[in-house]
Amino acid sequence: MNSREGHPQSSRARPVRVALFTDTLGDVNGVSRFLNDIADHALERDLPLHILTSTRFAVRPIPTLHNTLPRAAIRLPGYPDLQIVLPPVRRLLQQVQAIHPDVIHVSTPGPVGFAGRLIARRLGIPLAGVYHTDLPSYVEHLFDDEALTHLAGGAMRQFYRPFRMVFSRSHEYSESLARLGIHASRRVALRPGFNTARFHPRYRDERCWAECGIRASSLKVLYVGRVSVEKNLPLLTEIWKRVRALAPGLDASLVVIGDGPYRASMESTLAGSNAHFLGFRHGEELSRLYASSDVFVFPSVTDTLGQVVLESQASGLPTLVTNVGGPKEVVIHDKTGYIISAREPAAWAECIARLLRDAARRSEMGNEAHRHASQFSIERSFYHFWQLHEQIHERSLVPSAEIPSGFIESKPPTPEMPAPSRDPELDSVPA
Repeated sequence: MNSREGHPQSSRARPVRVALFTDTLGDVNGVSRFLNDIADHALERDLPLHILTSTRFAVRPIPTLHNTLPRAAIRLPGYPDLQIVLPPVRRLLQQVQAIHPDVIHVSTPGPVGFAGRLIARRLGIPLAGVYHTDLPSYVEHLFDDEALTHLAGGAMRQFYRPFRMVFSRSHEYSESLARLGIHASRRVALRPGFNTARFHPRYRDERCWAECGIRASSLKVLYVGRVSVEKNLPLLTEIWKRVRALAPGLDASLVVIGDGPYRASMESTLAGSNAHFLGFRHGEELSRLYASSDVFVFPSVTDTLGQVVLESQASGLPTLVTNVGGPKEVVIHDKTGYIISAREPAAWAECIARLLRDAARRSEMGNEAHRHASQFSIERSFYHFWQLHEQIHERSLVPSAEIPSGFIESKPPTPEMPAPSRDPELDSVPA
């Protein structure tokens, strides 16, 4: 592959074609933002990345984003930004045949992702995917049930079994894939990336707080993400009460951007504690709210990366994360923020109170955070993503006897897609 950094160019007669299946595209979360960013990047460079989904949320009208409306969709109780759908598998199959991909990529292990997995096997197309969501950990935090957690782990192990390559968003979760039985030759940590132009200190604008009903003069401690137990927000609730006790005279506000089933409880518990819940915010308004804050906190222990952790640092905020999960891999302790045990709310409160009292330290760490996050451009991440898919395609053309250990043999793509025939699994799924 001939390339400039971040600008892959294929040396073959045509570039590799990728069809990516995802259950999240019009949703409000970091995975959706990442997928939209790589879709834009591929389109700008005339690279055939096609993203397929099935949702009733709005999807941007660009030619490489394909939304086939689901036969049914149910919003999850307490999660207004999430829905479970019944995708029309036969119509998705027809779209794939029209795209003629060399590799099918499954981004989420939901109904749409399962449809992509099924179609890849049906057509004999090499299959790859990314481990965006640590489902067993989510189940553990939501239900605290060992049997259910074990069941979720088994489901993930089975789901990723036929994948030729599985990407993780961090090195720690590459080890999680190992525990799911994914051989080292099929695991790779994908370089993190996000739209660095969208999150920057230049968006700082104190006027944004008046629009939200918050005093511009107060110091802002920001959280962005789903407001739910699996994001470990009960810990943040405890931390903020301790901050208020440590610094009773300090004019500081906790600002929570996002929504979810824990919001009502968290609002009630923190009533009178100068905590503000803004719901979902988007676009340039979100960029201004990031850059106009002073400290960012992200207590999750279930995130494989935490896109918001990169966005906050790029916005010039000292960023506090736990010592569990992917976010700690993109924070430099005591330089761009702090990595603190999820079991030590007192340590979190002390670090936050110290930063709020020390404007010079906040400025120093914020500047370092911005410089650090700038290296995680979407260009570099997409370059790595595309290069890996080229390798998967090239290896699929190797005779089965020569396929490296750890790769699961599958039928290589044929010059023309086969016409649909009777298939028991497809026949069992509504069109």
